[in-house]
Amino acid sequence: MAKAVGAEPESLLGIFRDEPRGMRMNYYPPCQQFDKVIGLSPHTDVGGLTLLLQVNDVQGLQIKMVGKWFYVNAINGAIIVNIGDTLEILSNGKFRSVEHRAVVHPNKERLSAALFNYARENLVISPLPEFVKDGKVNYRSISYRDLLFTSQLDGRNRQERLRLEQ
Repeated sequence: MAKAVGAEPESLLGIFRDEPRGMRMNYYPPCQQFDKVIGLSPHTDVGGLTLLLQVNDVQGLQIKMVGKWFYVNAINGAIIVNIGDTLEILSNGKFRSVEHRAVVHPNKERLSAALFNYARENLVISPLPEFVKDGKVNYRSISYRDLLFTSQLDGRNRQERLRLEQ
């Protein structure tokens, strides 16, 4: 990813190599009132990358684009890759974290597994020089610990609070 935007791969690899990973199994039971509940509230992931495997063929992942929610038509067994907030900040916004949510199905259960890529807890996250080619920094610095522990399932609000005025 770094190479694709003209940066050295080591600039990102060094931040995530040998750092913690997390895994979460998600189970969304069927719900007859599917239009009145949400499986997982809208949010962005805090880490670098999230790898998501939809375990069965029940769709339920949605992403938000231009103010509307769209289903991700996940191919059974395919891995979905989400960019997280940390990578958005490090890349100065060249890579954007995606706001997403999970919805339930009226009569089928949904299963997914997510693998999260984290950075060091004591790292200060700010745009890397390799991604600030025009001298314009788009995000303020924040400790990864603060980013991680102030996370809420509140859409893209976390990134918007960290964006500098344009």
